[in-house]
Amino acid sequence: PGPGYVTKLTELIRAKSSPRSDGIEDAREFVGFFPDFIWTVRDFTLELKLDGHCITEDQYLENALQLVPGQDPQTQTSNWPRECIRQFFPRRKCFVFDWPVSDPQLLAKIESISESQLNPNFQKQLENFCSYIFSHATGKRLGEGILVTGSRLGNLVQTYVDAINTGTVPCLENAVKTLAERENSTAVQKAAEHYSEQMAQRVRLPTDTLQELLSVHSACEKEAIAVFMEHSFKDDQWKFQKKLVVTIEERKKVFMEQNESASLSHCQAELDKLSASLRESISHGTFSVPGGHSLYLEARKKVEQDYEQVPRKGVKASEVFQNFLKSQITVEESILQSDKALSDGQRAMAAELAKKEAAEKELELMRQQQEKKEQEIEAQMRSFAENMTQLQKKMEMERENILRDQERVLDHKLKALKDLLLEGVEEKYEDLRREIKLRDEEIKAMKHSSIQNILEIAGNILTEVLPVVCNMGMQILSSYIVG
Repeated sequence: PGPGYVTKLTELIRAKSSPRSDGIEDAREFVGFFPDFIWTVRDFTLELKLDGHCITEDQYLENALQLVPGQDPQTQTSNWPRECIRQFFPRRKCFVFDWPVSDPQLLAKIESISESQLNPNFQKQLENFCSYIFSHATGKRLGEGILVTGSRLGNLVQTYVDAINTGTVPCLENAVKTLAERENSTAVQKAAEHYSEQMAQRVRLPTDTLQELLSVHSACEKEAIAVFMEHSFKDDQWKFQKKLVVTIEERKKVFMEQNESASLSHCQAELDKLSASLRESISHGTFSVPGGHSLYLEARKKVEQDYEQVPRKGVKASEVFQNFLKSQITVEESILQSDKALSDGQRAMAAELAKKEAAEKELELMRQQQEKKEQEIEAQMRSFAENMTQLQKKMEMERENILRDQERVLDHKLKALKDLLLEGVEEKYEDLRREIKLRDEEIKAMKHSSIQNILEIAGNILTEVLPVVCNMGMQILSSYIVG
């Protein structure tokens, strides 16, 4: 590379959307994006010695990267590639390889010879190289430990190409943001689909109780949130997690409606069958005789007892039977009034008893409806708690990744500072020392910072789409955010 390599790099691509005025300073941000540097030297014929002492392959590389003293153009040209490699690649490794064969004739047909004909030293060096690659090489990552998968790489390339075609300078930071938008949207879709698929597999409609449905919902939601957390990144304003909360709430509501509809249909069909003989007796005037009211009550009680024995009636069981009783009020009053075996006083007592029983059943229905509301509230509270728990875990992991990356870069810069002192290159010493001080302060601040306040902001955002939790206000947030 020529002397303008670093400046040229920042003209072609930027690490930050708001770069510093100093091109070199901005270039140092690339350290967080660049991979490890592995230098392989083929057909190596030199001795691994320095000043008469044996050195390792890595020491050979570091010695080759030492800056040559001097400010003349030729020296600067010689130093620039060394400086760039040292700046951009904190982790460096070197492997040297002997000639694969010593016989020139075999070398001419190297691709067709057997492995046994290869130089034993070359084979050992190759084995060491492969072992290192398989055990130490990592996948391409963006800042904050974001792994670049095949689909992410495709999206990144598309983003860079779009930027170049529009005449703008590609920016790594902006590319990551664009990638995050796409990936997070896909993460919401994957999580929502997982929820729907698992609910459909695990729930048999109608469920005996609402709680049975909500328990399965909580388990499936927990898995869905985990799917989202696995595939999402840099959801800084929690826009996509909020969208997931909304989506799962909507799908939960659909399952609840389907559950109620299945229960309603099932209960109505069973009750119609069980009450068929009662309706037939009424139409034939079976109860329009002295003592008919008592006969009617017995027949209706038999319908109620048989109905109670029907399995898996579901959440609409009481409501369906209550509606049935309401439909019988006029019939019962007619039978009661025409029963000549009863005195006026007995008729009045029977009518009063019927009103009392109807009121009790109405109260029981109201109690069940209130219980349903409480269960729905608890489900939303569990939803909020699970979202916050998994979000906190993810944020703590991301902070650890950021700290690890920052400390890695800081260690690299400290080593570079030490090398500058040893090599007597003083003109860049002060700039690098100031940068090290600022980065060290950033790391210390991050270590002592708490994510509590951030979680409270996230909690407020997520509760906007959970009406029950939102109405309960901030008093509930503290109990679900672990300090």
